[in-house]
Amino acid sequence: MRKLELQVQTTIDGYMSGPNGEMDWMTFQWSDDLAARVTAITDEFDTIVLGRKLAEGFIPHWASKPEHEPQAAIDKMNNTPKVVISNSLTESPWENTVVAGGDLAETINNLKAQPGGNIIVYGGGTLVANLIAEGLIDDLHLFVSPTAIGAGLPVFRGTTRLDLVSATGFECGVTELHYRPKSA
Repeated sequence: MRKLELQVQTTIDGYMSGPNGEMDWMTFQWSDDLAARVTAITDEFDTIVLGRKLAEGFIPHWASKPEHEPQAAIDKMNNTPKVVISNSLTESPWENTVVAGGDLAETINNLKAQPGGNIIVYGGGTLVANLIAEGLIDDLHLFVSPTAIGAGLPVFRGTTRLDLVSATGFECGVTELHYRPKSA
Protein backbone atom coordinates (compact mmCIF):
# COMPACT_ATOMS: atom_id res chain seq x y z
CA MET A 1 0.00 0.00 0.00
CA ARG A 2 1.16 3.50 -0.82
CA LYS A 3 2.09 5.93 1.96
CA LEU A 4 0.76 9.45 2.42
CA GLU A 5 3.55 11.79 3.45
CA LEU A 6 3.30 15.39 4.64
CA GLN A 7 6.00 17.87 3.68
CA VAL A 8 5.60 21.31 5.19
CA GLN A 9 7.81 24.20 6.21
CA THR A 10 6.91 25.45 9.70
CA THR A 11 8.03 28.06 12.15
CA ILE A 12 9.92 26.94 15.23
CA ASP A 13 6.71 27.54 17.22
CA GLY A 14 4.68 25.24 14.96
CA TYR A 15 2.85 27.47 12.48
CA MET A 16 2.41 26.92 8.73
CA SER A 17 1.50 30.56 8.12
CA GLY A 18 0.87 33.76 10.01
CA PRO A 19 -2.58 34.84 11.27
CA ASN A 20 -3.48 36.31 7.86
CA GLY A 21 -1.77 33.66 5.74
CA GLU A 22 1.65 35.36 5.81
CA MET A 23 4.52 33.19 4.68
CA ASP A 24 7.26 35.82 4.70
CA TRP A 25 8.98 34.00 7.57
CA MET A 26 9.89 31.01 5.37
CA THR A 27 13.49 30.18 4.56
CA PHE A 28 13.69 30.41 0.78
CA GLN A 29 17.48 30.49 0.45
CA TRP A 30 17.90 26.74 0.78
CA SER A 31 21.36 25.28 1.14
CA ASP A 32 22.44 22.49 -1.19
CA ASP A 33 22.03 19.85 1.53
CA LEU A 34 18.39 20.89 2.15
CA ALA A 35 17.63 20.97 -1.57
CA ALA A 36 19.07 17.44 -1.91
CA ARG A 37 16.89 16.16 0.96
CA VAL A 38 13.72 17.66 -0.50
CA THR A 39 14.62 16.18 -3.89
CA ALA A 40 15.02 12.74 -2.29
CA ILE A 41 11.51 12.99 -0.80
CA THR A 42 10.12 14.34 -4.07
CA ASP A 43 11.58 11.45 -6.07
CA GLU A 44 9.54 8.95 -4.01
CA PHE A 45 6.06 10.26 -4.84
CA ASP A 46 3.91 10.12 -7.95
CA THR A 47 0.78 11.89 -6.70
CA ILE A 48 0.32 15.28 -5.04
CA VAL A 49 -2.61 16.03 -2.70
CA LEU A 50 -3.58 19.65 -2.06
CA GLY A 51 -6.38 21.53 -0.40
CA ARG A 52 -8.38 23.84 -2.67
CA LYS A 53 -6.98 27.11 -1.28
CA LEU A 54 -3.37 25.96 -1.61
CA ALA A 55 -4.05 24.53 -5.08
CA GLU A 56 -5.22 27.95 -6.28
CA GLY A 57 -1.71 29.32 -5.75
CA PHE A 58 0.46 26.19 -5.98
CA ILE A 59 -0.67 24.88 -9.37
CA PRO A 60 -0.50 28.25 -11.23
CA HIS A 61 2.88 28.99 -9.59
CA TRP A 62 4.46 25.85 -11.01
CA ALA A 63 2.61 26.18 -14.34
CA SER A 64 4.26 29.60 -14.76
CA LYS A 65 7.66 27.82 -14.74
CA PRO A 66 9.26 30.19 -12.23
CA GLU A 67 12.80 31.18 -13.22
CA HIS A 68 14.23 30.73 -9.70
CA GLU A 69 13.20 27.05 -9.53
CA PRO A 70 15.27 24.17 -10.96
CA GLN A 71 13.84 22.73 -14.18
CA ALA A 72 13.64 19.24 -12.63
CA ALA A 73 11.40 20.60 -9.84
CA ILE A 74 9.22 22.48 -12.34
CA ASP A 75 8.81 19.32 -14.42
CA LYS A 76 8.04 17.18 -11.37
CA MET A 77 5.40 19.58 -10.02
CA ASN A 78 3.74 20.09 -13.40
CA ASN A 79 3.85 16.48 -14.63
CA THR A 80 2.81 14.73 -11.42
CA PRO A 81 -0.92 14.01 -11.16
CA LYS A 82 -2.63 16.10 -8.50
CA VAL A 83 -5.72 15.51 -6.38
CA VAL A 84 -7.40 18.59 -4.94
CA ILE A 85 -9.52 17.86 -1.88
CA SER A 86 -12.56 20.13 -2.03
CA ASN A 87 -16.26 20.03 -1.29
CA SER A 88 -16.83 23.32 -3.14
CA LEU A 89 -15.24 22.48 -6.52
CA THR A 90 -16.97 19.93 -8.74
CA GLU A 91 -14.38 19.80 -11.50
CA SER A 92 -10.77 20.79 -11.93
CA PRO A 93 -9.85 24.03 -13.70
CA TRP A 94 -6.24 22.77 -13.90
CA GLU A 95 -4.41 20.32 -16.15
CA ASN A 96 -3.38 16.94 -14.76
CA THR A 97 -5.58 17.49 -11.70
CA VAL A 98 -8.75 15.86 -10.39
CA VAL A 99 -11.04 17.08 -7.62
CA ALA A 100 -12.13 14.74 -4.84
CA GLY A 101 -14.77 15.59 -2.28
CA GLY A 102 -16.86 13.69 0.20
CA ASP A 103 -15.47 11.54 2.99
CA LEU A 104 -11.79 12.41 3.49
CA ALA A 105 -10.74 9.05 4.94
CA GLU A 106 -12.44 7.15 2.13
CA THR A 107 -10.83 9.37 -0.52
CA ILE A 108 -7.32 9.03 0.94
CA ASN A 109 -7.62 5.30 1.60
CA ASN A 110 -8.77 4.78 -2.00
CA LEU A 111 -5.70 6.71 -3.23
CA LYS A 112 -3.42 4.67 -0.98
CA ALA A 113 -4.90 1.41 -2.32
CA GLN A 114 -4.07 2.30 -5.94
CA PRO A 115 -0.82 1.04 -7.42
CA GLY A 116 2.08 3.47 -7.59
CA GLY A 117 4.60 5.38 -5.53
CA ASN A 118 4.04 7.41 -2.40
CA ILE A 119 1.64 10.33 -2.19
CA ILE A 120 2.71 13.74 -0.90
CA VAL A 121 0.51 16.35 0.72
CA TYR A 122 1.75 19.93 0.98
CA GLY A 123 -1.35 21.48 2.59
CA GLY A 124 -3.35 23.64 3.13
CA GLY A 125 -3.85 24.06 6.78
CA THR A 126 -7.38 22.73 7.20
CA LEU A 127 -6.62 19.69 5.06
CA VAL A 128 -3.42 18.92 6.96
CA ALA A 129 -5.16 19.26 10.34
CA ASN A 130 -7.96 16.94 9.22
CA LEU A 131 -5.54 14.37 7.77
CA ILE A 132 -3.55 14.34 11.01
CA ALA A 133 -6.70 14.15 13.16
CA GLU A 134 -7.98 11.17 11.15
CA GLY A 135 -4.63 9.36 11.33
CA LEU A 136 -4.22 9.30 7.54
CA ILE A 137 -0.63 10.58 7.29
CA ASP A 138 2.06 7.91 7.43
CA ASP A 139 5.15 10.15 7.55
CA LEU A 140 5.51 13.81 8.54
CA HIS A 141 8.45 15.82 7.23
CA LEU A 142 8.42 19.08 9.15
CA PHE A 143 11.01 21.51 7.83
CA VAL A 144 11.40 23.92 10.72
CA SER A 145 12.63 27.42 9.90
CA PRO A 146 14.59 29.21 12.62
CA THR A 147 11.83 31.80 13.06
CA ALA A 148 9.06 32.20 15.63
CA ILE A 149 5.95 34.23 14.74
CA GLY A 150 3.85 33.83 17.91
CA ALA A 151 0.49 33.19 16.20
CA GLY A 152 -0.93 31.79 13.01
CA LEU A 153 -2.20 28.61 11.41
CA PRO A 154 -0.85 25.66 13.44
CA VAL A 155 0.25 22.38 11.93
CA PHE A 156 -1.37 20.50 14.82
CA ARG A 157 -4.70 21.08 16.54
CA GLY A 158 -5.03 19.05 19.68
CA THR A 159 -2.85 16.27 20.98
CA THR A 160 -0.91 14.27 18.40
CA ARG A 161 1.57 11.62 19.52
CA LEU A 162 4.46 10.91 17.17
CA ASP A 163 7.61 8.81 17.02
CA LEU A 164 10.78 10.57 15.89
CA VAL A 165 12.39 8.90 12.87
CA SER A 166 15.18 11.44 12.44
CA ALA A 167 16.20 15.04 13.03
CA THR A 168 18.54 16.64 10.52
CA GLY A 169 19.96 20.15 10.56
CA PHE A 170 20.86 21.88 7.31
CA GLU A 171 23.44 24.57 6.56
CA CYS A 172 20.77 27.26 5.99
CA GLY A 173 19.41 26.83 9.53
CA VAL A 174 16.34 24.72 8.67
CA THR A 175 15.90 21.46 10.60
CA GLU A 176 13.90 18.51 9.29
CA LEU A 177 11.95 16.65 11.93
CA HIS A 178 10.79 13.37 10.40
CA TYR A 179 8.01 11.72 12.42
CA ARG A 180 5.58 8.82 12.14
CA PRO A 181 2.34 8.49 14.07
CA LYS A 182 2.97 6.81 17.41
CA SER A 183 2.35 3.08 17.36
CA ALA A 184 -0.51 1.87 19.51
